[in-house]
Amino acid sequence: MLRVAVPNKGALSEAAMAMLTEAGYLQRRDRKELVLVDEENGVEFFYLRPRDVAVYVGSGILHVGITGRDLFQDARVETGASEIMGLGFGRSTFRLAGPRGAFSAAADLAGKRVATSYDALLQQWFAQQGIPGVDVVHLDGAVESAVRLGVADAIADVVETGNTLKAAGMETFGEPVMVSEAILISGKGTDHDDAEAIERATGRLIRRLQGVLVARQYVMMDYDIRRTDLQAAIAITPGLESPTISPLADEGWVAVRSMVPAKKTNQLMDELYDLGARAILVTTIHACRV
Repeated sequence: MLRVAVPNKGALSEAAMAMLTEAGYLQRRDRKELVLVDEENGVEFFYLRPRDVAVYVGSGILHVGITGRDLFQDARVETGASEIMGLGFGRSTFRLAGPRGAFSAAADLAGKRVATSYDALLQQWFAQQGIPGVDVVHLDGAVESAVRLGVADAIADVVETGNTLKAAGMETFGEPVMVSEAILISGKGTDHDDAEAIERATGRLIRRLQGVLVARQYVMMDYDIRRTDLQAAIAITPGLESPTISPLADEGWVAVRSMVPAKKTNQLMDELYDLGARAILVTTIHACRV
């Protein structure tokens, strides 16, 4: 049975469970539930602290997990786990910040103290950037107060709106350390596992999640168009492979069905209407395989 780690709380939790539900998997209804077995799909879900997901997957105890890219890299389990795919939610930016006007670039932090909850990730990043002598101070929370309390000269933290930083008299500077999002990670498993069965179940999970991503990003568009304008219409809605073309009772017209980006729906409808298309319909996609 495939063992999957899911965040049990925080910004990633609800979105992860919603995505798994859309992918056809059973999910918990009680927040106190720590383990859920989906017998029909051959999956066992474990609800863990977001920071612990990478540790369990990296150690081989669990096969697959959903966590943030920042949490994954901070856990330093790359030898036991790897990122499989981005999941399109939980996006955030990990940035440096300091008192207004104090710093302008990451290089200014050489020999300084930087407080963060992601010390492993930050130490690795400073080493990659070749910035020497940075003292990375680990804090479990309330990083924004570190400078005011004299614990550090600057901080590094996940930034969404930046309002909390502004309230603390701070500002971001330099390029982002990392742009993060929720990711699916896979581990090596254990010697007791049926490797082929786990590989099949993991592949099925990946395909289902990919199907959810596509279904969220695309809609199905149907319309009627004159045969003389068909090629121009296809250029507007080429679809993923190619559109479906069906004849109508009026031989001068055809029906077209094509997957189009959801964000461009109204723009495409306008272009098709101006071209002469009629009966333009748009429907959402619940699930798909591509």
